[in-house]
Amino acid sequence: MAQATEFPRFSYKGSRLKPLRAFCQVARLGSISRAAEALFLSQPAVSLQIQALEREFGSRLFDRSGRRLTLTREGELLYEMARPLVEGLDGLEAAFREKLTGLDAGELHVAAGSSTILYLLPQIVGAFRAAHPDVRLTLHNVTGAGGLELLRSDKVDLAFGSMLDVPADLDYAPIHEFEPMLIMPPDHPLAAKQKIDLTDLSPYGLILPPQRLTTYRLIDLVFQRARVPYTVALEVGGWEVIKQYVAMGQGISIVTAFCITETDRARLATRSLAKFFPSRSYGVVKRRGKFLSPQARAFVDLIQPNLLAPRGYDQTGHSDR
Repeated sequence: MAQATEFPRFSYKGSRLKPLRAFCQVARLGSISRAAEALFLSQPAVSLQIQALEREFGSRLFDRSGRRLTLTREGELLYEMARPLVEGLDGLEAAFREKLTGLDAGELHVAAGSSTILYLLPQIVGAFRAAHPDVRLTLHNVTGAGGLELLRSDKVDLAFGSMLDVPADLDYAPIHEFEPMLIMPPDHPLAAKQKIDLTDLSPYGLILPPQRLTTYRLIDLVFQRARVPYTVALEVGGWEVIKQYVAMGQGISIVTAFCITETDRARLATRSLAKFFPSRSYGVVKRRGKFLSPQARAFVDLIQPNLLAPRGYDQTGHSDR
C-alpha cells in the first residue's frame, strides 16, 4: 500500500494570528481587560496569549505604568511589525469586496468638527460626490476627542481637523495652515489701531470656545507664557455664534482665519495675531497602520490646499482682496 503523503501543516491561524491580534489590542488599548472586551475573550485567555508570545520571542513585551500597560522597546518593535499583518488579515474580506465593487459602491465615514464641516469640507464633499455618486458619505459632527474615539473604535474611516498633540496610535498629515485673527466690532477702540500688541487685549473681555477645546487651551497658554492678564467675557461653542456675539458688541475674540467670510468683513474688523499665536494646521487623521479603503483614499486625494483655502484668501490665510 502506498504510503500517504504528509503535507506540511500551516498553523499560523491558530498559533500566530490569535496571540498577535491579542497583543495588538493590548498595545492599542493599554489594558488586558479592555483588549479582552474588544476581542470577546476572557482576561485570562488574553493574558495567556501575551505570555505565549513573550516565551516565543524571549522578550518582555509590556511594562506596567500604574493601571496601564506600556510597550517595552521590544514590544514597540513587534507592534510595528505585527500591526499591519493583523489588520491586513482582519480586513482581507472587506478589502476583497471593495476591490470587486471598486468605487461604484460602499460607504465612507468621516469625523470632523462643525467648523471644519461648515468652512473647509464643502468643496471637497462636492467634488467627491460628483466623482463617486454611489458612495454613501456620512459626516460625523464631533469635537476632537469624540472624533478620536470614533476613529479608534473603527466607526469612522478617517477624521479631518486640527491636532496639537498626536497620540502614538494615530497618524496626522497636516494639509493647510491658517493664521489666528482678532475680530471685533468696527467701532471698537482696537479697530483704529493698525498694529496691536498682546497687552492691548487685556482691558477687553474675550469670547472664547469652551475650556475643553484646543482653541481655548492654546489661547490661555500664550497669555500665560507672555504673563499678560486677560478676561473671558463669554464661553460659547461654534465660530458662527462667536462672530455673532462679537458683532453685537459683547466682546472680542481670537478665531482661525478660515472662518472669516466676505459677509463677516462687512460687520467685523479684523487684525492678524500671527506674531503672538501659532498658525493652526488642519489635515487628515487616521489610525496608524490602518489600510484605508478605496473610498477613503479617494477622499484624501481630494484634500488639497487649493480646495481648503476659503474664497478671498491665499494659502497662508491672508486676504487676497
